Amino acid sequence: MLSDDLLTRLTAHDKPLKKSDGGGLLIRVEPSGRKIWQLAYRFDGKQKTLSGGIYPDTSLSQARAWRDRNKRLIAGGTDPSSLLEERKFQRRANALTFEALAIEWLKARKSSWSPRYYRITKRRLEADIFPHLGSKSVRSILPRHVLEVLRLVEQRGSVGMAHRLRGTCSEIFRYGIPDGRVDSDPCRDLISAMVKLPATRHMAKVEAKDLPTFFRKLNADQGSRMSHLALRWTMLTMVRTQETRFATWSEFEGLGTDEPVWRIPAGRMKMRTEHVVPLPPQAITLLREIRDENPYGLAGNERFGKYLFPVAGSRSDTISENRMLDILYRMGLRGKVTVHGFRSLASTVLNESGLFLPVKRRSKGTPDRRRRGTPFSDNMMLVC
Repeated sequence: MLSDDLLTRLTAHDKPLKKSDGGGLLIRVEPSGRKIWQLAYRFDGKQKTLSGGIYPDTSLSQARAWRDRNKRLIAGGTDPSSLLEERKFQRRANALTFEALAIEWLKARKSSWSPRYYRITKRRLEADIFPHLGSKSVRSILPRHVLEVLRLVEQRGSVGMAHRLRGTCSEIFRYGIPDGRVDSDPCRDLISAMVKLPATRHMAKVEAKDLPTFFRKLNADQGSRMSHLALRWTMLTMVRTQETRFATWSEFEGLGTDEPVWRIPAGRMKMRTEHVVPLPPQAITLLREIRDENPYGLAGNERFGKYLFPVAGSRSDTISENRMLDILYRMGLRGKVTVHGFRSLASTVLNESGLFLPVKRRSKGTPDRRRRGTPFSDNMMLVC
């Protein structure tokens, strides 16, 4: 058995030294001179060691009481090492802030998002959520706490944003539930207490019957030719503004063949899947003019020349989001037409043609029974 006199006289060696007090209680002397209490025991047939306090901060009598408590736990079927780990986990979980969990969630999602969507989501959290909930423990946040923050967003007239933030916060809380760091999602039942979303407003668009008038106005506009080409390219290929802005020459295939295509990589698509656009002759004609209007490509500038619509000095190295919209505004179409509305127009015309059916998810190996048609309907030739 150990005594205070013996414990005091124990000195450090090159290797750790252990002395037993009985009942599994040990004192371990580290080469540094530190003396650590340990308990050696067996649980479920496995030999285990539990570390306790430091001598002399934890006295011999305290160490023996600690041993006896743990022996009672073992006799009752509880592993003290597992109990200690659970307590440590609970302390870490209680100290976990919403901002720390949100940053972890953002990192986990980053690889599956576009850089732009990642920046937008992070900026929304930083602007509206972190100032109010960021420093709070995730386990202490109640539904009313989240609702109070969302109502501040609603009060400035951003009802849609409030609902998007609720969805984002809900995902963050649910991200922490499976590993036990979060107990529940306080956002789950908030929708009934929030201002209802207004009825969906579809993007303003030109009607097919008005396209001749539209193109007369477009041809009369005196804006930048590169902006005009970007708008015409977006309408012709039926893509989103972002896909036009960041289009690169390396994405085109078969330009000298009968089946040229624009293969947009999954990383630039909203749905994160590769998108292939068959190119009609009108698109090839536009590409030639776009190439001739690109001074960086003609000069061999690798940084800007790789884009169809480069702009030196811009943060993105490409044409801005508003350049195409400005053309529509100058034509007197503010509030009446949006660039994205041309996708809606294309969808309407192509669906009404009867040549195309909506793409549906199908199981692997199931044949695609959609009707096949030409890449573009006759109506869409007006866009060219």
